[in-house]
Amino acid sequence: MLNDGLVDTGRRNGQRFLLTLVLGLFLGGLLTKLVQLTLPGGTASREFLLTSVNASVGPLSVDLVAVAFVLGPVTLSLNFLTVVGVAIVAMVMSKIL
Repeated sequence: MLNDGLVDTGRRNGQRFLLTLVLGLFLGGLLTKLVQLTLPGGTASREFLLTSVNASVGPLSVDLVAVAFVLGPVTLSLNFLTVVGVAIVAMVMSKIL
């Protein structure tokens, strides 16, 4: 069926992508904490699963005449389990939606 302009699929796909990413990052964080609690320290598997890459932005200072505030810093920490979490949520979301 052709898109007749009644449904904004671009916006819906963007929202679906954002929801998948956020839920996947939460699931990856949960998996990371689970591995931290269960695997013994010093093992190669634990080191592989928990080695992460961190990216941060900020702080951003905004000074208006009446209001001043600081945002940040915002940090994103990615490891193998966060990628697995995003992949699991993406597979589930593709079956559901």
